[in-house]
Amino acid sequence: MTDIQIGGAGVIVMIVLIAFRFHIGIAMGVVATAGIWLIAGSRAVFSVLQNVPYSFAANWEFSAVPLFILMGAIAHETGMTTALFRAARLWLSWLPGGLAVATNFGCAGFSAAAGSSVVTSIAMGKIAVPEMLEHKYDKGLATGVVAAAGTLGVMIPPSIPMIIYAYFAEVSVGAMFLAGIVPGLLTAILYAVMIVGRCALNPSLAPATSAAADPKEKWRALADIWPLPFIILVVIGSIYTGVASATESASFGVIAALMIAAVQRRLTRENMVQCVAGSVANTASIFFVITGAILLTRFMAYSDLPEFISNFVIALDLSPLALVLITGVIFLALGCILDPIGLMLLALPVFLPIYIAADINLIWFGILFIKYIEIGLITPPVGMNVYILRSILPDVPVGTIFRGTGWFFVTELVVLGLLIAFPAITLGLVEMAK
Repeated sequence: MTDIQIGGAGVIVMIVLIAFRFHIGIAMGVVATAGIWLIAGSRAVFSVLQNVPYSFAANWEFSAVPLFILMGAIAHETGMTTALFRAARLWLSWLPGGLAVATNFGCAGFSAAAGSSVVTSIAMGKIAVPEMLEHKYDKGLATGVVAAAGTLGVMIPPSIPMIIYAYFAEVSVGAMFLAGIVPGLLTAILYAVMIVGRCALNPSLAPATSAAADPKEKWRALADIWPLPFIILVVIGSIYTGVASATESASFGVIAALMIAAVQRRLTRENMVQCVAGSVANTASIFFVITGAILLTRFMAYSDLPEFISNFVIALDLSPLALVLITGVIFLALGCILDPIGLMLLALPVFLPIYIAADINLIWFGILFIKYIEIGLITPPVGMNVYILRSILPDVPVGTIFRGTGWFFVTELVVLGLLIAFPAITLGLVEMAK
């Protein structure tokens, strides 16, 4: 077999292993190790295994990942996110499907602090779904809005997938964060419009809530949400005022969260232990997968498969738009069987050289790629957010949750179309910040 054939066979074997539920980090690492061995021999394998994991783990930029995870954990454990949902519920419950709309914007706000769709879905699933079910909301709508709006955790900054993408694409993390703001807010707004429209046409989906909130209570609830906007301002503001790098801003976010929790007297030894332990576990899991992906990247480089695919696609002389659309279909299909980080780390080593050769703006494409990941989180058969909700809501069938995400999937495709048709939606803030 030629090196390119070994590379292609390795990718096929890896996808088969993942389809049979092998851990994606193990699947990538084992295939990469075997492939390098076949192409370059044992000495190359030992050299890669000796140097790659350390050089990745010691990379300064990735220190932001555990810090952002810890920041989100502190915000959740000390009740900052609960206050956000309470305010949204009091102010928006008068709308058709008001509790679902409140959940949608609550997820958007939580995402900005957590940086993770998994954390967002678990937190809002525990807070919001029981309340909607208590008010006789349709189970599909109640769970679907959390599963779908929970995906905003990968789009609204700070976002862990954006940090990973920026590392592989060699673009600015700060620019990626800034580019994700408008697409994230646009998605949340169109979700809300869709929910209100559906519930206005079919009131049985979301019976009206009869209780009217005291105006003073509503304003008090609104005042209580200040911690999350403050933390977001610290993170984003410290980057664009030049006070801190994107990585250093993560530590500022943790410090701000700790100070707020201490001032509010919600910081205890117990919840700090939970925050740190959960952050360590989540970080280890993410880093394990990324290490496998970096080994796979080395294997791809040895095999020359990315260069072969790149040359083949370039020879087709496709326009940049056609290239984005065709590869987008590929990513959407892969998103049905791969988890988000796995999709990112499998696809980027293969396709990034193609976009670079086609002179496609990598910030713009990065946001499109994040949007593909969002869609994959609610797409069967994998649909990670759906199964996360199922794990904390065992009485709700998986099919019901997937049914509930259907209209959100359609809305996501509308947003994706707008981002492709109007790149300024993504790049406007980035250009203004230059």
